[in-house]
Parts: sequence; C-alpha cells; structure tokens
Amino acid sequence: MAVMGVVTSLDSYRLVAACRRQTARLRQTPRRVAVRPTFYFDLASPYTYLAAERAERMFAGLQWVPASGEALRCATFVAHDERAAAVRRAALLDLPLVWPPDPSVRVVDAMRVASLAAERGLGAAFVLAASRLAFCGGYAIDDPEILAEAAAAAGIDAHEMLRAARDVGRDAPIREAGRELLAAGANRLPALRVGGIVFCGEDRLSAAVAAARASA
Repeated sequence: MAVMGVVTSLDSYRLVAACRRQTARLRQTPRRVAVRPTFYFDLASPYTYLAAERAERMFAGLQWVPASGEALRCATFVAHDERAAAVRRAALLDLPLVWPPDPSVRVVDAMRVASLAAERGLGAAFVLAASRLAFCGGYAIDDPEILAEAAAAAGIDAHEMLRAARDVGRDAPIREAGRELLAAGANRLPALRVGGIVFCGEDRLSAAVAAARASA
C-alpha cells in the first residue's frame, strides 16, 4: 500500500517491528561482566617473586593486592627446609633465587609502598621490581635506597615512597586482606582469586588461568 508517497509492505512492517522488539530485549538483558582476577601477594615470600612476572603475562587487567602472610600463618622461610623447597621450585622454573641477608626478610615498609602502588594501578611494576631486588639480587628491600629503586621503577617518586613507607595506617588493610583470604580457605601466598574461587600458591597459576577463561 502507498501512504504519503512511501511504499511499504506488510512483510517490511513485520521485520521492522521484530527488530524493535529484539532491540528492546537486548536493552533489558544485563551484560555479562568479565571476571577480573586478583593477585594477593606478600613481598616476604620468594614465591611472590616466582609468580609475579608469569601472572602479569597470563592475565589482562590483573588487580594487585598486598596481603599479610602472617595473617594466613604462612611459612616465614627461616627454616632450612622451607628455603630448600623454594630453591628447588626456582630451579624447576629456571629462575635464579638469591636470599636477602636478613633471613626473616623484613618487608613492612615495602608492603606499605606496595599498597600505594596498587592504588595507583602500578602494583605490577612495583612488585616485579621489589621482588626481583629481594630474591634475584639478594637485597634488603626495606632499605630506603633499595626501596627507592623499586618505587622509581614503578613511577613513584622518592617523597611519595617515604610518606607511604611511614604510613602505619596502611598496615590494617594489608592484615585484613590476609584474614579475608584465610576465611576463604587460603593457606599460602601468593593467591589468585577468580570470581569466588581462590587458587593458593604460584604453582596454581595455570589452574587460575583456566578458570578465568571459563568465566569470560
């Protein structure tokens, strides 16, 4: 039929109506949000060093969260057998592992700076630099000069680094992150959370990747 010079047909009318209904349905259907994995780490652990670079390559948009290994009651790596296990794992991954001079690996200040780096989206760069200095170079990363090097590598200037390192208010969220992981069933760090599942240990990275792909 012809209306005001425009030629239409019943079929074209039905097609347009169907398209409009489909568009309305799509607008009402919530989009599926891709899962963004979270990497929880403690810079005192050599396994953070062994996992960090691989995790950065494996996941896009990875969130980096400092978490207290003490809250999870993790190994301190002072005992000889704990150190030997880490050395064996590093050799298996074909990575060097050099222990810092302090067997307790003091990282209080470094973890505070890590929380600042994570807030600014610089967690990956800082963790990679700090963990390499500690376990590839054998440096004490809570030493202000060494910590300044790690911060500079992540794009954090020395004044900001010093303020963060002295900010005791950053300790509570780090401990809380560890307690939350413990409540979720975690027993070691680093840990990766993919959706509601927590994968504990750097040897579980591949399983976390599979879970992230399945949820995408």
